[in-house]
Amino acid sequence: MSGFTVAQFADELSKVMPVVMKEFSRRQTNELYKGKITLPQVFILEFLDKEQESKMKDLACFMGVSTAAITGIVDRLVKCTYVVRVFDPDDRRIIRIKLTPRGAELIKRINSQRQQMVMRIFGRVSEEDRQDYLRILGRIRDVLLNDDIKQ
Repeated sequence: MSGFTVAQFADELSKVMPVVMKEFSRRQTNELYKGKITLPQVFILEFLDKEQESKMKDLACFMGVSTAAITGIVDRLVKCTYVVRVFDPDDRRIIRIKLTPRGAELIKRINSQRQQMVMRIFGRVSEEDRQDYLRILGRIRDVLLNDDIKQ
């Protein structure tokens, strides 16, 4: 593919990615892909699963949104009983968000289903291609995490 410009790459990628994303979504059976929970909510649940609990301002920072925006997302998670708000015993102004057992079970189920789907799809791709895919995704992740330029 010599002479393949970045613009041509962008055009081709913009054709392929929607199909890949739609087909990945179509193969999911969990709450995320049934429309019962949003992707930002899943990100928050996964963050809490890893961190055990978080202050609202830390969740907002993680998600790159305002505390007002994170409050709305957390409100919906509380309503669904996936998380609870816990007041800090030393300072009631500080509110921590924690996963409930129901939220932890949901994340466990989503992750398990995601792993099964990836295994089914990537089991049909060569080991070399899988390694290349991970290497490239890792490089893209690094570029994104180190990119100070905002749109």
